[in-house]
Amino acid sequence: MPNIENIYYPQFGSLVILGAGESGVGAAILGNDKGFDVFVSDMNDITPFYKDVLIRETIRFEEGQHTAEKILQADLVVKSPGIPEHAAVIQRLKAAGKPVISEIEFAAQYTDAKLYCITGSNGKSTTTMLTYHMLQKGGVNVGLAGNIGKSFALQVARENFDVYVLEVSSFMLDDMYQFRADIAVILNITPDHLDRYEYKIENYVASKFRMVQNQRNTDYFIYCADDELTQQGLSRFKTNAKYLPFTQEDRLEVGAYLDETKNIIIKIPNQDIFTMNIEELSLQGKHNVYNNMASGLIAKVQELRNQTMKESMESYVNIPHRLEHVACIGGVNYINDSKATNVNSVWYALESFSPDIVLIMGGVDKGNDYGMLRDLVKSKVKAIICIGKDSTRIHESFEEDTEVIVNASSMQDAVEIASYLAKKGDTVLLSPACASFDWFKNYEERGDKFKEAVMSL
Repeated sequence: MPNIENIYYPQFGSLVILGAGESGVGAAILGNDKGFDVFVSDMNDITPFYKDVLIRETIRFEEGQHTAEKILQADLVVKSPGIPEHAAVIQRLKAAGKPVISEIEFAAQYTDAKLYCITGSNGKSTTTMLTYHMLQKGGVNVGLAGNIGKSFALQVARENFDVYVLEVSSFMLDDMYQFRADIAVILNITPDHLDRYEYKIENYVASKFRMVQNQRNTDYFIYCADDELTQQGLSRFKTNAKYLPFTQEDRLEVGAYLDETKNIIIKIPNQDIFTMNIEELSLQGKHNVYNNMASGLIAKVQELRNQTMKESMESYVNIPHRLEHVACIGGVNYINDSKATNVNSVWYALESFSPDIVLIMGGVDKGNDYGMLRDLVKSKVKAIICIGKDSTRIHESFEEDTEVIVNASSMQDAVEIASYLAKKGDTVLLSPACASFDWFKNYEERGDKFKEAVMSL
Protein backbone atom coordinates (compact mmCIF):
# COMPACT_ATOMS: atom_id res chain seq x y z
CA MET A 1 0.00 0.00 0.00
CA PRO A 2 1.02 3.66 -0.38
CA ASN A 3 2.48 5.20 2.74
CA ILE A 4 -0.69 6.39 4.47
CA GLU A 5 -0.13 8.61 7.47
CA ASN A 6 -2.02 7.59 10.59
CA ILE A 7 -3.94 10.85 10.62
CA TYR A 8 -6.30 11.78 13.46
CA TYR A 9 -9.03 14.34 13.07
CA PRO A 10 -11.56 15.56 15.61
CA GLN A 11 -15.36 15.33 15.59
CA PHE A 12 -15.86 18.85 16.94
CA GLY A 13 -14.12 22.22 17.27
CA SER A 14 -12.97 24.67 14.59
CA LEU A 15 -13.37 23.51 10.98
CA VAL A 16 -11.74 25.52 8.18
CA ILE A 17 -12.77 24.89 4.58
CA LEU A 18 -10.30 25.98 1.89
CA GLY A 19 -12.16 26.65 -1.34
CA ALA A 20 -15.80 27.68 -1.74
CA GLY A 21 -16.82 25.63 -4.74
CA GLU A 22 -19.26 22.71 -4.79
CA SER A 23 -17.20 20.42 -2.55
CA GLY A 24 -16.13 23.15 -0.14
CA VAL A 25 -19.59 24.58 0.42
CA GLY A 26 -21.01 21.05 0.79
CA ALA A 27 -18.39 20.25 3.44
CA ALA A 28 -19.16 23.53 5.21
CA ILE A 29 -22.86 22.68 5.39
CA LEU A 30 -22.17 19.18 6.71
CA GLY A 31 -19.68 20.52 9.26
CA ASN A 32 -22.13 23.16 10.38
CA ASP A 33 -24.88 20.54 10.77
CA LYS A 34 -22.53 18.38 12.87
CA GLY A 35 -21.74 21.19 15.30
CA PHE A 36 -18.36 22.43 14.07
CA ASP A 37 -17.47 26.12 14.20
CA VAL A 38 -17.05 26.53 10.42
CA PHE A 39 -15.03 29.14 8.53
CA VAL A 40 -14.70 29.09 4.72
CA SER A 41 -11.73 30.75 3.00
CA ASP A 42 -11.24 31.18 -0.75
CA MET A 43 -8.32 32.94 -2.46
CA ASN A 44 -10.62 33.89 -5.33
CA ASP A 45 -14.00 35.59 -5.49
CA ILE A 46 -16.83 33.30 -4.36
CA THR A 47 -19.56 32.95 -6.99
CA PRO A 48 -22.86 34.65 -6.07
CA PHE A 49 -24.67 31.29 -5.91
CA TYR A 50 -22.32 29.79 -3.30
CA LYS A 51 -22.08 33.06 -1.41
CA ASP A 52 -25.87 33.11 -1.06
CA VAL A 53 -25.79 29.51 0.22
CA LEU A 54 -23.18 30.36 2.88
CA ILE A 55 -25.15 33.41 3.99
CA ARG A 56 -28.38 31.42 4.15
CA GLU A 57 -26.65 28.72 6.23
CA THR A 58 -25.09 31.41 8.49
CA ILE A 59 -21.57 30.15 7.77
CA ARG A 60 -18.68 32.60 8.12
CA PHE A 61 -16.47 33.09 5.05
CA GLU A 62 -13.83 35.24 3.40
CA GLU A 63 -12.89 35.67 -0.26
CA GLY A 64 -9.89 36.99 -2.16
CA GLN A 65 -7.49 35.95 0.59
CA HIS A 66 -6.44 33.32 3.12
CA THR A 67 -6.15 34.95 6.54
CA ALA A 68 -3.41 32.91 8.20
CA GLU A 69 -4.41 33.80 11.77
CA LYS A 70 -7.91 32.40 11.26
CA ILE A 71 -6.87 29.35 9.25
CA LEU A 72 -4.09 28.26 11.60
CA GLN A 73 -6.57 28.17 14.51
CA ALA A 74 -8.37 25.24 12.87
CA ASP A 75 -8.72 21.89 14.59
CA LEU A 76 -9.47 20.35 11.20
CA VAL A 77 -9.04 21.55 7.60
CA VAL A 78 -10.96 20.33 4.54
CA LYS A 79 -9.34 21.55 1.33
CA SER A 80 -10.45 21.78 -2.27
CA PRO A 81 -8.83 19.09 -4.44
CA GLY A 82 -7.61 21.88 -6.71
CA ILE A 83 -5.22 23.26 -4.07
CA PRO A 84 -1.81 21.56 -4.49
CA GLU A 85 0.24 20.18 -1.61
CA HIS A 86 2.98 22.76 -2.23
CA ALA A 87 0.64 25.75 -1.78
CA ALA A 88 1.95 28.05 0.97
CA VAL A 89 -1.19 27.78 3.10
CA ILE A 90 -1.04 23.96 3.05
CA GLN A 91 2.64 23.95 3.95
CA ARG A 92 1.97 26.21 6.94
CA LEU A 93 -0.90 23.99 8.11
CA LYS A 94 1.18 20.84 7.82
CA ALA A 95 4.09 22.51 9.66
CA ALA A 96 1.66 23.41 12.46
CA GLY A 97 0.49 19.79 12.67
CA LYS A 98 -3.05 20.52 11.47
CA PRO A 99 -4.90 17.61 9.82
CA VAL A 100 -5.79 18.41 6.19
CA ILE A 101 -8.29 16.09 4.50
CA SER A 102 -10.58 15.96 1.46
CA GLU A 103 -14.32 16.52 1.37
CA ILE A 104 -14.83 12.82 0.51
CA GLU A 105 -12.80 11.77 3.55
CA PHE A 106 -14.73 14.19 5.77
CA ALA A 107 -18.19 13.15 4.57
CA ALA A 108 -17.58 9.38 4.57
CA GLN A 109 -17.40 9.24 8.37
CA TYR A 110 -21.01 10.46 8.62
CA THR A 111 -22.72 7.85 6.44
CA ASP A 112 -23.31 4.09 6.64
CA ALA A 113 -24.14 3.92 2.92
CA LYS A 114 -22.19 1.63 0.60
CA LEU A 115 -19.50 3.53 -1.31
CA TYR A 116 -18.77 2.47 -4.90
CA CYS A 117 -15.74 4.50 -5.97
CA ILE A 118 -14.40 4.90 -9.49
CA THR A 119 -11.08 6.41 -10.55
CA GLY A 120 -8.91 6.32 -13.66
CA SER A 121 -7.12 8.71 -15.96
CA ASN A 122 -9.88 8.33 -18.56
CA GLY A 123 -13.48 7.15 -18.62
CA LYS A 124 -14.30 7.66 -14.95
CA SER A 125 -17.12 10.18 -15.57
CA THR A 126 -18.75 7.93 -18.17
CA THR A 127 -18.38 4.82 -16.00
CA THR A 128 -19.67 6.63 -12.92
CA MET A 129 -22.74 7.92 -14.75
CA LEU A 130 -23.38 4.55 -16.42
CA THR A 131 -23.15 2.78 -13.05
CA TYR A 132 -25.52 5.31 -11.47
CA HIS A 133 -27.94 4.87 -14.39
CA MET A 134 -27.80 1.08 -14.03
CA LEU A 135 -28.34 1.06 -10.26
CA GLN A 136 -31.21 3.54 -10.54
CA LYS A 137 -32.85 1.37 -13.17
CA GLY A 138 -32.39 -1.59 -10.81
CA GLY A 139 -34.35 0.19 -8.06
CA VAL A 140 -31.36 0.98 -5.82
CA ASN A 141 -31.66 4.07 -3.60
CA VAL A 142 -28.47 5.59 -5.01
CA GLY A 143 -26.69 8.95 -4.92
CA LEU A 144 -24.16 10.33 -7.41
CA ALA A 145 -21.25 12.44 -6.17
CA GLY A 146 -17.51 13.01 -6.02
CA ASN A 147 -16.08 14.80 -9.04
CA ILE A 148 -19.54 14.97 -10.58
CA GLY A 149 -22.93 16.35 -9.56
CA LYS A 150 -23.79 17.69 -6.11
CA SER A 151 -21.09 17.31 -3.48
CA PHE A 152 -20.91 14.11 -1.48
CA ALA A 153 -20.84 16.07 1.79
CA LEU A 154 -24.00 17.99 0.93
CA GLN A 155 -25.85 14.77 0.09
CA VAL A 156 -24.67 13.11 3.31
CA ALA A 157 -25.97 16.18 5.17
CA ARG A 158 -29.34 16.49 3.46
CA GLU A 159 -30.14 13.20 1.68
CA ASN A 160 -30.48 9.56 2.76
CA PHE A 161 -29.11 7.14 0.15
CA ASP A 162 -28.23 3.47 0.64
CA VAL A 163 -25.45 3.58 -1.97
CA TYR A 164 -23.24 6.32 -3.40
CA VAL A 165 -21.45 6.07 -6.72
CA LEU A 166 -18.44 8.37 -6.41
CA GLU A 167 -16.16 9.61 -9.18
CA VAL A 168 -12.85 10.08 -7.37
CA SER A 169 -9.85 11.95 -8.77
CA SER A 170 -6.23 11.48 -7.73
CA PHE A 171 -6.34 14.97 -6.17
CA MET A 172 -9.14 13.79 -3.87
CA LEU A 173 -7.34 10.54 -3.07
CA ASP A 174 -4.23 12.43 -1.98
CA ASP A 175 -6.11 13.71 1.08
CA MET A 176 -7.96 10.50 1.98
CA TYR A 177 -6.72 8.37 4.91
CA GLN A 178 -9.39 6.44 6.86
CA PHE A 179 -11.81 6.31 3.92
CA ARG A 180 -12.83 2.82 2.77
CA ALA A 181 -14.47 1.89 -0.55
CA ASP A 182 -16.90 -1.05 -0.53
CA ILE A 183 -16.10 -1.31 -4.24
CA ALA A 184 -12.93 0.33 -5.57
CA VAL A 185 -12.50 0.65 -9.34
CA ILE A 186 -9.31 1.64 -11.19
CA LEU A 187 -10.19 1.87 -14.89
CA ASN A 188 -6.75 2.74 -16.22
CA ILE A 189 -3.68 4.82 -15.39
CA THR A 190 -1.98 7.01 -17.99
CA PRO A 191 0.35 9.97 -17.38
CA ASP A 192 -1.68 13.03 -16.34
CA HIS A 193 -1.28 15.90 -13.88
CA LEU A 194 2.35 14.90 -13.34
CA ASP A 195 3.17 18.44 -12.21
CA ARG A 196 1.34 17.53 -8.97
CA TYR A 197 3.46 14.36 -8.55
CA GLU A 198 7.04 15.61 -8.94
CA TYR A 199 6.86 14.48 -12.58
CA LYS A 200 7.19 10.86 -11.37
CA ILE A 201 4.70 8.38 -12.80
CA GLU A 202 5.22 6.06 -9.81
CA ASN A 203 3.87 8.81 -7.53
CA TYR A 204 0.77 9.18 -9.69
CA VAL A 205 0.23 5.39 -9.66
CA ALA A 206 0.56 5.39 -5.86
CA SER A 207 -2.07 8.12 -5.68
CA LYS A 208 -4.54 6.06 -7.73
CA PHE A 209 -3.93 2.98 -5.58
CA ARG A 210 -5.03 4.87 -2.47
CA MET A 211 -8.45 3.71 -3.74
CA VAL A 212 -7.86 0.28 -2.19
CA GLN A 213 -6.48 1.41 1.18
CA ASN A 214 -8.41 0.09 4.18
CA GLN A 215 -10.45 -2.39 2.10
CA ARG A 216 -11.64 -5.55 3.86
CA ASN A 217 -12.09 -9.10 2.61
CA THR A 218 -15.81 -8.40 2.11
CA ASP A 219 -15.03 -5.55 -0.31
CA TYR A 220 -14.26 -5.67 -4.05
CA PHE A 221 -11.44 -4.30 -6.19
CA ILE A 222 -12.28 -3.96 -9.92
CA TYR A 223 -9.44 -3.18 -12.32
CA CYS A 224 -8.32 -3.43 -15.95
CA ALA A 225 -5.99 -6.37 -16.45
CA ASP A 226 -4.90 -4.92 -19.83
CA ASP A 227 -3.55 -1.66 -18.40
CA GLU A 228 0.23 -1.66 -18.01
CA LEU A 229 0.54 0.89 -15.20
CA THR A 230 -2.31 -0.73 -13.26
CA GLN A 231 -0.50 -4.04 -13.53
CA GLN A 232 2.66 -2.41 -12.17
CA GLY A 233 0.63 -1.01 -9.28
CA LEU A 234 -0.81 -4.45 -8.49
CA SER A 235 2.68 -5.74 -7.82
CA ARG A 236 3.41 -2.84 -5.42
CA PHE A 237 0.13 -2.39 -3.56
CA LYS A 238 -1.98 -5.16 -2.03
CA THR A 239 -5.52 -5.16 -0.70
CA ASN A 240 -7.64 -7.61 1.29
CA ALA A 241 -10.56 -7.10 -1.11
CA LYS A 242 -11.81 -9.64 -3.65
CA TYR A 243 -10.16 -9.00 -7.04
CA LEU A 244 -12.42 -8.65 -10.11
CA PRO A 245 -10.38 -7.97 -13.27
CA PHE A 246 -11.74 -7.07 -16.70
CA THR A 247 -9.97 -7.62 -20.02
CA GLN A 248 -10.36 -7.68 -23.79
CA GLU A 249 -7.29 -9.87 -24.29
CA ASP A 250 -7.93 -13.06 -22.27
CA ARG A 251 -10.67 -15.33 -20.97
CA LEU A 252 -11.30 -15.24 -17.22
CA GLU A 253 -12.93 -17.58 -14.74
CA VAL A 254 -13.90 -14.62 -12.53
CA GLY A 255 -14.38 -11.07 -13.81
CA ALA A 256 -15.33 -9.67 -17.23
CA TYR A 257 -13.89 -10.48 -20.64
CA LEU A 258 -14.62 -10.27 -24.37
CA ASP A 259 -15.12 -13.58 -26.16
CA GLU A 260 -14.30 -14.43 -29.79
CA THR A 261 -17.82 -13.44 -30.95
CA LYS A 262 -17.50 -9.96 -29.39
CA ASN A 263 -19.73 -10.77 -26.43
CA ILE A 264 -19.02 -9.22 -23.05
CA ILE A 265 -19.02 -12.07 -20.51
CA ILE A 266 -19.29 -11.23 -16.80
CA LYS A 267 -18.77 -14.00 -14.25
CA ILE A 268 -19.07 -13.65 -10.48
CA PRO A 269 -19.31 -16.68 -8.18
CA ASN A 270 -22.84 -17.82 -7.29
CA GLN A 271 -24.50 -15.57 -9.89
CA ASP A 272 -25.87 -16.05 -13.39
CA ILE A 273 -23.38 -15.34 -16.17
CA PHE A 274 -24.06 -12.07 -18.01
CA THR A 275 -23.63 -11.98 -21.81
CA MET A 276 -24.11 -9.05 -24.19
CA ASN A 277 -22.76 -8.33 -27.67
CA ILE A 278 -20.80 -5.10 -27.91
CA GLU A 279 -22.85 -3.98 -30.94
CA GLU A 280 -25.84 -3.67 -28.61
CA LEU A 281 -24.08 -1.14 -26.35
CA SER A 282 -25.28 2.45 -26.59
CA LEU A 283 -21.65 3.59 -26.12
CA GLN A 284 -19.37 2.37 -28.89
CA GLY A 285 -15.58 2.14 -29.10
CA LYS A 286 -13.00 -0.07 -27.43
CA HIS A 287 -12.70 2.18 -24.37
CA ASN A 288 -16.45 2.06 -23.82
CA VAL A 289 -16.35 -1.74 -23.81
CA TYR A 290 -14.00 -1.40 -20.83
CA ASN A 291 -16.33 1.14 -19.20
CA ASN A 292 -19.32 -1.19 -19.61
CA MET A 293 -17.35 -4.10 -18.19
CA ALA A 294 -16.46 -2.10 -15.07
CA SER A 295 -20.03 -0.90 -14.57
CA GLY A 296 -21.34 -4.39 -15.22
CA LEU A 297 -19.09 -5.86 -12.54
CA ILE A 298 -20.39 -3.30 -10.02
CA ALA A 299 -23.96 -4.16 -11.01
CA LYS A 300 -23.24 -7.86 -10.54
CA VAL A 301 -21.80 -7.24 -7.06
CA GLN A 302 -25.03 -5.34 -6.33
CA GLU A 303 -26.90 -8.44 -7.62
CA LEU A 304 -28.83 -6.61 -10.32
CA ARG A 305 -30.80 -8.74 -12.79
CA ASN A 306 -29.11 -9.43 -16.14
CA GLN A 307 -32.09 -7.95 -17.98
CA THR A 308 -31.80 -4.70 -16.04
CA MET A 309 -28.09 -4.50 -16.82
CA LYS A 310 -28.66 -5.11 -20.52
CA GLU A 311 -31.45 -2.54 -20.77
CA SER A 312 -29.24 0.01 -19.00
CA MET A 313 -26.28 -0.59 -21.30
CA GLU A 314 -28.57 -0.26 -24.33
CA SER A 315 -30.27 2.96 -23.18
CA TYR A 316 -27.52 5.01 -21.54
CA VAL A 317 -26.84 8.45 -23.07
CA ASN A 318 -23.34 9.85 -22.56
CA ILE A 319 -22.58 12.86 -20.40
CA PRO A 320 -22.20 16.34 -21.94
CA HIS A 321 -18.77 17.21 -23.36
CA ARG A 322 -17.64 13.56 -23.55
CA LEU A 323 -18.03 12.24 -27.12
CA GLU A 324 -21.34 14.13 -27.21
CA HIS A 325 -23.10 14.09 -30.57
CA VAL A 326 -24.09 17.70 -31.31
CA ALA A 327 -25.59 17.59 -34.81
CA CYS A 328 -25.42 16.09 -38.29
CA ILE A 329 -25.23 18.93 -40.81
CA GLY A 330 -24.86 18.22 -44.51
CA GLY A 331 -23.97 14.63 -43.71
CA VAL A 332 -21.15 15.71 -41.36
CA ASN A 333 -21.30 14.61 -37.70
CA TYR A 334 -20.14 17.16 -35.10
CA ILE A 335 -18.84 15.64 -31.85
CA ASN A 336 -18.12 17.59 -28.65
CA ASP A 337 -15.35 15.92 -26.64
CA SER A 338 -14.25 19.04 -24.76
CA LYS A 339 -13.70 16.97 -21.60
CA ALA A 340 -10.71 15.32 -23.34
CA THR A 341 -8.02 17.35 -21.59
CA ASN A 342 -5.18 14.84 -22.04
CA VAL A 343 -3.63 12.92 -24.92
CA ASN A 344 -4.97 9.55 -23.82
CA SER A 345 -8.55 10.84 -23.94
CA VAL A 346 -7.99 12.01 -27.52
CA TRP A 347 -6.62 8.57 -28.40
CA TYR A 348 -9.88 7.02 -27.15
CA ALA A 349 -11.91 9.57 -29.12
CA LEU A 350 -10.05 8.98 -32.39
CA GLU A 351 -10.33 5.23 -31.86
CA SER A 352 -14.13 5.59 -31.64
CA PHE A 353 -14.69 7.06 -35.13
CA SER A 354 -14.05 6.03 -38.70
CA PRO A 355 -11.98 8.11 -41.11
CA ASP A 356 -12.21 10.93 -42.14
CA ILE A 357 -11.92 13.15 -39.07
CA VAL A 358 -11.42 16.91 -38.91
CA LEU A 359 -9.86 17.31 -35.46
CA ILE A 360 -10.10 20.52 -33.44
CA MET A 361 -7.48 20.50 -30.69
CA GLY A 362 -5.28 22.74 -28.55
CA GLY A 363 -5.34 25.01 -25.51
CA VAL A 364 -3.03 25.05 -22.52
CA ASP A 365 -0.50 22.29 -23.16
CA LYS A 366 0.29 20.30 -19.98
CA GLY A 367 3.58 18.96 -21.33
CA ASN A 368 1.74 16.54 -23.62
CA ASP A 369 3.52 13.74 -25.44
CA TYR A 370 1.60 13.57 -28.72
CA GLY A 371 3.60 10.57 -29.98
CA MET A 372 0.91 8.04 -29.02
CA LEU A 373 -1.55 9.78 -31.38
CA ARG A 374 0.60 9.71 -34.52
CA ASP A 375 -0.60 6.38 -35.95
CA LEU A 376 -4.26 7.27 -35.43
CA VAL A 377 -3.75 10.75 -36.88
CA LYS A 378 -2.06 9.24 -39.95
CA SER A 379 -4.85 6.72 -40.53
CA LYS A 380 -7.92 8.72 -39.55
CA VAL A 381 -7.39 12.50 -39.46
CA LYS A 382 -7.65 14.52 -42.68
CA ALA A 383 -7.11 17.92 -41.01
CA ILE A 384 -6.21 19.47 -37.66
CA ILE A 385 -7.53 22.86 -36.61
CA CYS A 386 -5.65 24.39 -33.68
CA ILE A 387 -7.31 26.48 -30.99
CA GLY A 388 -5.64 28.26 -28.09
CA LYS A 389 -2.86 30.80 -27.72
CA ASP A 390 0.07 28.55 -28.66
CA SER A 391 -0.19 25.65 -31.09
CA THR A 392 3.52 25.28 -31.82
CA ARG A 393 3.87 21.78 -30.35
CA ILE A 394 0.82 20.47 -32.20
CA HIS A 395 2.28 21.71 -35.51
CA GLU A 396 5.67 20.20 -34.69
CA SER A 397 4.11 16.87 -33.68
CA PHE A 398 1.79 16.31 -36.64
CA GLU A 399 3.04 18.32 -39.60
CA GLU A 400 4.20 15.12 -41.33
CA ASP A 401 1.12 13.06 -40.40
CA THR A 402 -1.76 15.04 -41.91
CA GLU A 403 -2.07 17.25 -44.95
CA VAL A 404 -3.75 20.21 -43.27
CA ILE A 405 -2.89 21.92 -39.96
CA VAL A 406 -4.29 25.44 -39.54
CA ASN A 407 -4.81 27.85 -36.65
CA ALA A 408 -8.19 29.30 -35.73
CA SER A 409 -8.72 32.69 -34.08
CA SER A 410 -11.81 31.60 -32.10
CA MET A 411 -14.06 28.60 -31.61
CA GLN A 412 -16.50 30.07 -34.13
CA ASP A 413 -13.64 30.38 -36.62
CA ALA A 414 -12.53 26.78 -35.91
CA VAL A 415 -16.00 25.38 -36.58
CA GLU A 416 -16.41 27.40 -39.76
CA ILE A 417 -13.04 26.17 -41.07
CA ALA A 418 -13.99 22.60 -40.12
CA SER A 419 -17.32 22.85 -41.95
CA TYR A 420 -15.47 23.99 -45.07
CA LEU A 421 -12.94 21.11 -44.88
CA ALA A 422 -15.39 18.33 -43.97
CA LYS A 423 -17.33 16.41 -46.62
CA LYS A 424 -20.43 14.23 -46.34
CA GLY A 425 -19.64 11.21 -44.15
CA ASP A 426 -16.82 12.97 -42.27
CA THR A 427 -16.67 13.70 -38.53
CA VAL A 428 -15.72 17.06 -36.99
CA LEU A 429 -14.32 16.23 -33.56
CA LEU A 430 -13.51 18.71 -30.81
CA SER A 431 -11.05 16.74 -28.66
CA PRO A 432 -8.51 19.26 -27.37
CA ALA A 433 -5.91 17.20 -25.40
CA CYS A 434 -5.29 20.41 -23.45
CA ALA A 435 -6.68 22.49 -20.60
CA SER A 436 -9.11 25.24 -21.56
CA PHE A 437 -8.22 28.25 -19.46
CA ASP A 438 -6.39 30.33 -22.08
CA TRP A 439 -9.57 31.04 -24.06
CA PHE A 440 -12.27 29.67 -21.74
CA LYS A 441 -13.19 29.41 -18.05
CA ASN A 442 -13.33 25.61 -18.16
CA TYR A 443 -13.93 22.68 -20.50
CA GLU A 444 -17.71 23.11 -20.12
CA GLU A 445 -17.61 26.64 -21.55
CA ARG A 446 -15.30 25.43 -24.35
CA GLY A 447 -17.76 22.66 -25.23
CA ASP A 448 -20.75 25.00 -25.04
CA LYS A 449 -19.04 27.49 -27.40
CA PHE A 450 -18.37 24.63 -29.81
CA LYS A 451 -22.02 23.58 -29.70
CA GLU A 452 -23.19 27.17 -30.22
CA ALA A 453 -20.87 27.54 -33.21
CA VAL A 454 -22.08 24.28 -34.75
CA MET A 455 -25.73 25.21 -34.33
CA SER A 456 -25.12 28.58 -35.99
CA LEU A 457 -23.73 27.01 -39.20
